[in-house]
Amino acid sequence: MKPSQDASSDTFVTTRVAAKMLNVSLRTIQLWVESGVLNAWKTSGGHRKVSVKSVEVVLSQRQDSLKHQEATSKSKHSPFEILLVEDDEGVRQLFNFYFTNWKRDVKLDVASNGFEGLIALGNKMPDLLVTDLNMPGINGFDLLRYLANSSQFSKLDIVVITALPPEDFVSNVAITPNLKIFPKPINFDEFERYILPLIDKKLGA
Repeated sequence: MKPSQDASSDTFVTTRVAAKMLNVSLRTIQLWVESGVLNAWKTSGGHRKVSVKSVEVVLSQRQDSLKHQEATSKSKHSPFEILLVEDDEGVRQLFNFYFTNWKRDVKLDVASNGFEGLIALGNKMPDLLVTDLNMPGINGFDLLRYLANSSQFSKLDIVVITALPPEDFVSNVAITPNLKIFPKPINFDEFERYILPLIDKKLGA
């Protein structure tokens, strides 16, 4: 990414320093730069420099998110609950950031693999399941097959996110025509257009 037009009034740090400032992994910083969450540019040597101003914006939004969560906990209505099953910490952090101070009342829970996802589903039914496919142990295909064979999940809305090319999964019996699939990197504009009607249906917005 190129620095913004007012870059002369900004300062830039390495991705490692930005990761320490935000207390996230280098992988998360890379994803946030690629998705436009953080403003950055590349040196002639190919190293990324991250805008301190954009880091401060993320930190501020995190603080606002905590206030929002406190207010939500006091609200009488329940939020729209999303369970994200994803082994990549950077993607989990990206989703967390995306739903920070969002336009609807959304609660995001995360699981790092299919096994944790099954435990979370057993504890509480979410309004929407978002799952990766390629994960260690119980992968997304195994998870989807289990859900398809259990009547209690027959009405659960499910979204698949994956970096796999279509030829690697379209013939898998776990992938049904009614599943919505988003390729990685996630286009959050398209993702939002898909889930907003689901959220508004529950929350009555």
